[in-house]
Amino acid sequence: MPKKEKGRSHSTRPVGKRPPSWCKYTPDEVIALVIKLAREGNPPSKIGVILRDQYGIPLVKPIVGKSITEILRENGLAPKIPEDLENLLRKAARIAAHLQKNKKDKHNKRALQLVESKIHRLSEYYKERGILPPNWEYKAIVASIA
Repeated sequence: MPKKEKGRSHSTRPVGKRPPSWCKYTPDEVIALVIKLAREGNPPSKIGVILRDQYGIPLVKPIVGKSITEILRENGLAPKIPEDLENLLRKAARIAAHLQKNKKDKHNKRALQLVESKIHRLSEYYKERGILPPNWEYKAIVASIA
């Protein structure tokens, strides 16, 4: 039995690797839905939530055999920078803009250091996997503010 997290209710993912018997979508229909939602400007994580909540598709991978990002990559709709890294870059920019106005905010200076550390670790991971080009680099904002 999984350990209970405090203060949060978690749903558990299906154990089996096969698509559920109650899900009546064919792989081609799911791929078409993913492409349609991506063309509307939805990021991969939001596509998964929409498919779950509006279409009753619990997971794409057991039905199609590929993840949402793999489907998008095959159709030329994948984001240039992975979604999690892009969100961290946006967060760092927001904190940096805040620090430009509030120069003595030491807590957020530390928060920016932590976010930039996550960006560096994640970018190394994506470079190793070949998702980001090897010459991709993030310029630290903390150094320019300090």
